[in-house]
Amino acid sequence: MPKFEATRQVAHSPDEMFALVADVERYPEFLPLCEALSVQSRRERDGKTLLVASMSVGYKAIRETFTTQVLLKPQERAIDVKYIDGPFKYLSNVWEFEAEGSGCLVRFFIDYEFKSRLLGAVMGTMFDRAFRMFAEAFEKRADAIYGRSAETA
Repeated sequence: MPKFEATRQVAHSPDEMFALVADVERYPEFLPLCEALSVQSRRERDGKTLLVASMSVGYKAIRETFTTQVLLKPQERAIDVKYIDGPFKYLSNVWEFEAEGSGCLVRFFIDYEFKSRLLGAVMGTMFDRAFRMFAEAFEKRADAIYGRSAETA
């Protein structure tokens, strides 16, 4: 039942950070361990977007692909991710973006468990390290896309 939670202050607006995280197709360009990502479906309704996406992750000789349902809620500045299929017993992930000063607070939470104890043992510690790198990878990507603010430059 591994869980990881992080809150990070960034120099970009909540809308910018939401747009960056919502652009899942770009994850392989900058996200650690993400080798491929494809969106199988996209449906818009009531100002929200529901995606079904498959992500392939790799570490050394291990490769796994899992499918999730991603609910983009721009009005709430939140993204909810629910597990559909793959090597996990379950996976739940939430992103929240809250205005804070001239930037925002990015909240990231993930709760997951692998089906296989062996895979959990091998991938577990690597996933923990990867989640710690995710926040930094998203912030660096935001700096590259939106520019660094005068406060952080």
